[in-house]
Amino acid sequence: MNENLNPKEYSVEYVKGVGPKRAQLLNKLGIYSAMDLVTHYPRGHIDFTDITDISMTDLEEWYVIKAKVTHKYAPYFGRIHVFKLMVSDDTDDVLITFFNSEYNFTQLKLGMTYHFYGKITGTYLRREMNSPIFISESDPAKIKPRYHLTTGISNNILSNCIKSAIDKFSFGDELPAWILDKYKLMPFEAAIRNIHFPASKENYDSAKRSLSFRELFSLQLGLKMLKARNVTYTGCKMENKDMTGFYSSLPFSLTGAQLRSINECINDMQGNTPMNRLLQGDVGSGKTAVAAALCYYAYLNGTQSTLMAPTEILAKQHYNTLCGFLEPLGLKIELLTGSLTAAQKRKARSMIADGLVDVVVGTQALIQKDTEFLNLSLVITDEQHRFGVEQRAALSDKGNNPHILVMSATPIPRTLGMIIYGDLDISILDEMPAGRLPVKTYAVDTSFRERLYKFILKYVNNGFQAYIVCPLIEEGVSEKAYATKYAEDLLNTCLRDVPIGLLHGKMKQAEKDKVMQAFKNNEIKVLVSTTVIEVGVDVPNAVVMIIENAEQFGLSQLHQLRGRVGRGKEQSHCILVTDNKNDYTVQRMEIMKNSSDGFVIANEDLKLRGPGDFFGNRQHGLPTLKIADIYADTPLLSLTNECAEELIKDDPTLSKPENKGIKKMVDELFSKCYSS
Repeated sequence: MNENLNPKEYSVEYVKGVGPKRAQLLNKLGIYSAMDLVTHYPRGHIDFTDITDISMTDLEEWYVIKAKVTHKYAPYFGRIHVFKLMVSDDTDDVLITFFNSEYNFTQLKLGMTYHFYGKITGTYLRREMNSPIFISESDPAKIKPRYHLTTGISNNILSNCIKSAIDKFSFGDELPAWILDKYKLMPFEAAIRNIHFPASKENYDSAKRSLSFRELFSLQLGLKMLKARNVTYTGCKMENKDMTGFYSSLPFSLTGAQLRSINECINDMQGNTPMNRLLQGDVGSGKTAVAAALCYYAYLNGTQSTLMAPTEILAKQHYNTLCGFLEPLGLKIELLTGSLTAAQKRKARSMIADGLVDVVVGTQALIQKDTEFLNLSLVITDEQHRFGVEQRAALSDKGNNPHILVMSATPIPRTLGMIIYGDLDISILDEMPAGRLPVKTYAVDTSFRERLYKFILKYVNNGFQAYIVCPLIEEGVSEKAYATKYAEDLLNTCLRDVPIGLLHGKMKQAEKDKVMQAFKNNEIKVLVSTTVIEVGVDVPNAVVMIIENAEQFGLSQLHQLRGRVGRGKEQSHCILVTDNKNDYTVQRMEIMKNSSDGFVIANEDLKLRGPGDFFGNRQHGLPTLKIADIYADTPLLSLTNECAEELIKDDPTLSKPENKGIKKMVDELFSKCYSS
């Protein structure tokens, strides 16, 4: 162990067992230094002592089996190299397949017994397991970490490299002894070793708790410091104005929740400090109408507003909606996006700078240096999890400490929201506008697929449209490949003559926008998509949503996807397709069928899912957490919040010498966010 080497500055290439080629592969996982390597935490662990007889395994479930290699088949060397072998225990056989991994194939010796971990597929007459993780029967360490990997880096290779790094360096602890003692935490070095190489499940759990505590503590400290930093005087303090003109111009009545939220925001905007508020509302709860009211209020105070959306198609949608609300009242609305010509951008920016525009709607073109406002007082960002704090700050810098409103359609239980959005006050739209028909939701298995296609065709023939959402369904097959194949397979169904579009994450944003625009224009009738369907895109004509392999999604994500339909006057339908019949899946599908309230669903999701990232890798514009889960680690949240409060009360800027290490932890966590 070398105390003079700094693992944060030591290139991963020089760690024993890595080298230049593997370093390039590790870079794809975001691993550049030795510290990145040891903090590439497992996504879980495998207890190889928890063995199930092969005959007792269910299809599509994950198991550890203990079996002897009874036959090795001749490898197939093609575009993909395929290696197959048969393993058996006293109860049944399993066909094991490895793709492009001759190393694993040669490691497994005929007649030897191993513990295999993987998902059972195939049929009950011939069970199969693809690319399992395995250890020999004689391996003394029966609890193994399971990592996020990339092609060319196996679980075993990564584990060995991590062990080399842990053995080479010494790792100090930035938390003071009083916090370690008070909250019963492992020192950092012990936690690192036990998260990767635990002697027992208890050691693993203790290490995970200790490392999660560090991250959540840093997160909450950072958010509290951000909130304190935001308590500056605003140059945009507003006067009370009569909003009757706006309310009477609307062709509908606002809900009580909308009126309450507008009043909360207006009260903030009349204060000496800038409003810094989250407007959180379920799909279709009317967030844009609230945004329009606040833009009108800023206009009455003689100032400008801006609304930034994550994509061009969403920006255009907001532009059209705000024009409908505000142009009849005399406001000038301008759209500023990347696809405008240079001349159009120059003209728009000139008018904005001269104060001839009251409301500017756009994408990140708004935060470019040559976009200047005369008197910007209100900054609104849509879908806050798509923007980082730095991007919000860049837009805020266009004004004199303007008021900030961030809008999100992702429901989060309020108690969690208070912590997650620690730098924001919260307004919640918990009422739906009158007359909105709930989406009818069903759960079926794949035997219904042909009937579903006919169901779609019926609606298409009546002028409507449909979505089909495809997840990643198996290891080694990309979402793009699966969605592409699915779209191609539709040519062999009753939908063969229907215009079909394809949308996936590997497409460039301009291509995605083009496809979505064609769908909005009703040129594409059926859109086959991965989960990249734009949150908030409004296609009222789309009335059918089919979600394949629905068991793979969290409830909140299913609810978000369902929100793409039900935006018009026609009754809409969401069909969840899954062959998984276990109690957990059945319970989740029942919740989706019986509830259309995003907040109820979010709470149920928390109860049911436990560990696992609730919203994907980017947690709502927060720093990306490596090990903590702000949804599963709820008990830790209150402890870290208590500790952060105590520390901030004593040292608001963490400038005392004894808090130097903690300040460093916070800075490092927040410096890595929002690079996009």
